[in-house]
Formats: sequence, C-alpha cells, structure tokens
Amino acid sequence: MAELDRNEAKKRVIKLRGVINRHRHLYHVEDSPEISDPAYDALEEELRALEERFPDLITPDSPTQRVSGRPLDKFEKVRHAVPQWSFNDAFTPEDMRAFDERVKRMLNGITPTYVCELKIDGLHVVLTYEKGLLVTAATRGDGVVGENVTMNVRTINSVPLKLTEAIDLVAEGEIWLGIDQLEKINKERVKNGEVEFANPRNAAAGTIRQLDPRVVAKRKLDTFIYDISVGEIPKTQAEELKLLAKLGFKVNKEFAECRDIEEVIKFWQKWQNKKDRQNYLIDGVVVKVNERVLQEKLGYTGKAPRFAIAFKFPAEQATTVVEDIVLQVGRQGTITPVANLRPVLIAGSTVSRATLHNEDEIKRLDVRVGDTVILQKAGDVIPDIVRVLTEMRTGKEKVFKWPTMLEACSGPIERIPGQAAWRCVNKNSEAQLRRKFYHFTSKHAFDIEKLGPKIIDQLMDNNLLATFDDIFKLKKGDLLALPRFAEKSVENLLKAIDERRQISLSRFIVGLSIPNVGEETAEDLAENFGSLAKIQEAKLEDLQKIEGVGEIVAQSVYDWFRQSENKKLVANLLQHTTPNSKGNPWTKGGGKLGGKTFVLTGTLPTLSRDEAKALIKQNGGEVSSSVSSQTDYVLAGEEAGSKLDKAEKLGVEIISESEFRKMLS
Repeated sequence: MAELDRNEAKKRVIKLRGVINRHRHLYHVEDSPEISDPAYDALEEELRALEERFPDLITPDSPTQRVSGRPLDKFEKVRHAVPQWSFNDAFTPEDMRAFDERVKRMLNGITPTYVCELKIDGLHVVLTYEKGLLVTAATRGDGVVGENVTMNVRTINSVPLKLTEAIDLVAEGEIWLGIDQLEKINKERVKNGEVEFANPRNAAAGTIRQLDPRVVAKRKLDTFIYDISVGEIPKTQAEELKLLAKLGFKVNKEFAECRDIEEVIKFWQKWQNKKDRQNYLIDGVVVKVNERVLQEKLGYTGKAPRFAIAFKFPAEQATTVVEDIVLQVGRQGTITPVANLRPVLIAGSTVSRATLHNEDEIKRLDVRVGDTVILQKAGDVIPDIVRVLTEMRTGKEKVFKWPTMLEACSGPIERIPGQAAWRCVNKNSEAQLRRKFYHFTSKHAFDIEKLGPKIIDQLMDNNLLATFDDIFKLKKGDLLALPRFAEKSVENLLKAIDERRQISLSRFIVGLSIPNVGEETAEDLAENFGSLAKIQEAKLEDLQKIEGVGEIVAQSVYDWFRQSENKKLVANLLQHTTPNSKGNPWTKGGGKLGGKTFVLTGTLPTLSRDEAKALIKQNGGEVSSSVSSQTDYVLAGEEAGSKLDKAEKLGVEIISESEFRKMLS
C-alpha cells in the first residue's frame, strides 16, 4: 500500500467499500455468502489500513465505522416522527374471523386481502435515513419518545448504513438475537460468573441498551425490517416488503399474501408446527390488510391500527405450587385475588404471581393454598391458573375464605350487585388512594417522570400527599427533610412536577380516574367538547352522542362530575394546573405549530390521517373536523372533498404534505 498515492488510494477505498458491502449483504441479509470469513476480514482490514493512512477518506457509511466512538454516558431521548403503535391481539380462529367481520363492516362490505408476517419476539427499532444514509436509530419507548441507540444499531451488520437509493425514509422493524448466539453468550456469562439471560428477547433488549458499542458488536444482533412509516409507500403491504428488500434491508421472506381470512388461519396453523425449527423466536403472526388505501380508511384507535392484528400462538404452560392467595385493591376499589406462586420459568420469563380474577373463579377452579396448578401465559398477558391438579393433593391444602373486612379497604367489603367482583365499601381507603396516585402520575396521565410508586408511598407515609393538588404544593424544604432525598434529586422532582402544570385536556381527564374512562374515551371527550368546563356541564344525552361512548361510559362521566367530592378535587387541581385542548402540553412555547388549527382532507402521499393528526398535536397544533374562519390551514391530499372548496371560499391557506413537513423541520 505504501506505493499508492492519495488518488489511487481513493479509488481503491471506493472499490473496497462496494465489494465489502456487497458481501456483507450476501452474508448477513441474503444468507448466501460467496467468500470465506477470512477473505472478508482481509478486505475489511485493507480498507481500515487505507483509511488510517488517509483519514480524510473516511465517511460515516464506511464499513469500518460500524463500531466507533467511546462508551456513552447515557442514552438521549428521541421524539418519533410518527407514533409507534402496538397491535391488538387475537388468540383463536374465532377471534380472527371476528376481526375480518369488523374490518369488512368498517369498509362497508369491501373485501380486503391480507398479508401474514411472522411476529418476531424481539425489540422494536425505528431507523431514520436522510439521503440514503442512516442518521438515527431509536427504541420504541412509550410510542412517542424513544432512546437514541444509533451507535449500537450501527454495529448490526444486517442494518444498512447506506441504502441503495439516496432517499429520506423512516423504517421500522425488530432487533433479535439468534438462539444459537444466545447459547454462546450464556456459556461465556457462566464462565465469568454472570447470570444467564433468560431468553433471546431479554438478551437483545439488554444488549441494545449497553453504553459501549463494542460490547454490542460482539453479541451479533440481527434484524428484520417490515414497515415504512415515512417516505414513498407502495400501494400494498406486500410491495412495501419487496421495496424494503430492494433498498438493502433484511426482510423476513416467510410472508404470505392471503385472499381471505381462512387462508390466514391456515398460515397461522402451519407456522405453529414450524416455529420451533427457526433460529429466532416467533410468538405469532402479524396480519395486515394488504391494500394501503383500505388501511387509510380503517385508520387507528388510540393505541393500535384497525387494519392489523397480532394472531398469537397458543399459550405456553407450566406447573407450580400456590404458596398463598392475597387480595389487591385497585384504584376504583375493586378487589382482585392474586395467587403467589413458587417461581417457575414459563414463556422465557420467571413467573411468581397469577391473577385469579374474582371469587367465582376461585370456586370454579377450587384452587387452594398449597395446590399444584397448571399455569398458562400468552404473550405479555398476566399468567392464568387454568387447572388444579387435584390428584397431587396431600390433605394439607387450605381452602381460601373470602373475608368480609379488609385492612387495605379500611373496613368492610361488598360484592358489586350483578357482578362477580367485590369492592371496598369505603371509597377513600388508603390502598385505593395510593393506586389512584400511582395512576395520576403514570405515563398515560400526567407522566411525572420522577414521581413513581415508591416516592408516592414515601410522601404519603410522611403526610405530604392526601389529594392530587398536594403534588403541586410540594416545597424543597418538605422533601429535603426526608430520607434518601438529596439536593439534586429534589430539584429534579420539583422540575418534573412544574413541567406538568400545563397539561393536555385528555391527559388531565385520564388522571382523574373516572370509572370506565381510558385514554381513547378521554381523547374523544377532549376533542368533542374542547374544554373541561363544557365536559363538566354536559348533559347525559350530549355525552351519549359521542361516537365510541356508550350508555354506561356516558352515565359514569355524568355521575362523576356531579359528585361534590369530585367537584372539589377538580377545583383544587385547577388552582395549580391548566388543562389545554390544543396540542402537546409538553412542548414549550406551544411547539412549532402552537396555537394553529388544522383541517385534514383527502389522501396524503405518505402519512395516514391519524399519523398527520398525531404530528400536529405533538407539535402544539389543534385538529378540527370542519373548516371555518378560525381554521389556519387545510392540509389537503388527493381526492380532497368539500372541505377544500369551503377553504377556498373562506380564504383559508391550503397546504400539501411537503409544505406541512417543512413547517415541522
């Protein structure tokens, strides 16, 4: 190499990168290597030597730059360009036929086709490319904000640092660890006196959060990419998967296009028998409506797409012993019996608790303390006891007697009329109040990051919290007097609390713990009424008119806001917080779209209606369903309807998706 001048070295470097990337793709993506590992290593070593001699020739997408930089101090937060949805689950063919009927009903009788993809039990990753170069890799996080793990993901050989086309793109997929690789890692961990990883998913999750990329590189993670969330998206899901492969991503080839739901069920049945023969864990099949135009029509709920579902494989089972049965009090005062179990490994994780649901379920199973039971776990669902092995009884087992008094309820308990559930008679028991506080500060409600259950318990034990508004009255001196509270931790907690004095109306409603009101209903209430005052004053018939709010939920909301103790709770809270119906309350200064009202019409090139709405709200804007003189912008796509005409008449500014994206950049 000494005889090469810079120009000759540059040509050689370009040639080497092309050849190395081709063989990387063949080995790690296509699984069809053409050269030996030593030959590949020799090419990479030559490239590294040339770049060391001519440092100005190094580029970010060079194969030598996959592992670089010093260990990180921490992971930075990343706000996703598009919300990261999760899937609703199905467990039986009947569940899938019901899903199919629901889809057809929402499409007014149109019959879709479906695409089946294997559901890899791994770790979700979001990859952002600009002009074809990888710029950011992030974890899912809470669906809105994830962690920047770019340095670690760059070490994964199946992730292209440079796409085959110089385009802007956001792709999503799954990071996974091969079963054979897990065995090697665990052998090494045992040798070093470390605890073994329970399963490949835990190992992958633990690896991707390593602060040192060199550790990640050694563990040889892999990926399957399955979705384009930002960019030019083809007309069908099947074409989208083919495009991803063409761009250089590793796509799981075991997907299938199905004409109807019965073909979907056959695919699921086939893979139940084949799943254990793969080098990666599969816990089901993801089923998506194939046609993008139909996906757009179906849209999303508050948490999941309506056009897709996770068809889970049958649950795994194990046997264990019931060591005790205890009663837990929920935030609405409902009492749930829980079995404490002898720890057992099931579905790759150690389980020591199982729900028994209610008194009737205990009687139906005839489960007793000391019984040997069959435990079942399906995906992330809390384990269930499905059967008692009565033939294992010794006579020492104890029948569980349902009490009439419960210390956690501060008194008597009662069975809810017409239901199998029991509840505290005292609606303000300490256990119930603590649960409400845990919920109030959780990520689905006020999302006060530094105020978790342990801190809440400590504050309540020291009489610093009795009602929600007490959170916003906490002073530095109050906290510094408590054990384990240092100056910095107190400042961080007070800062986290102050950042929540401005809050979205929907999150405010979620935090109130109104019976039967979850995130979706809270969003519906906020969108339809626009202010807390209007919700408080709403008539029962007005609440019942809201799509998705039935009679029971409407009655629950109506009754809750008319109880004197709840009126006082809200009034006290409003002295310290401001619920805002406009956009994302966490965005300081109102965000890039602060105070602006948008109306959407037509089909956008790359964004679904729900994705566009989410982006507007995340950046401080408001979405309205109708055009008026108060509308700031109409975001219009193809086949825009009467809203476009009305906007033109009123002189409202009409923008395209590309203009909308410029407003966000």
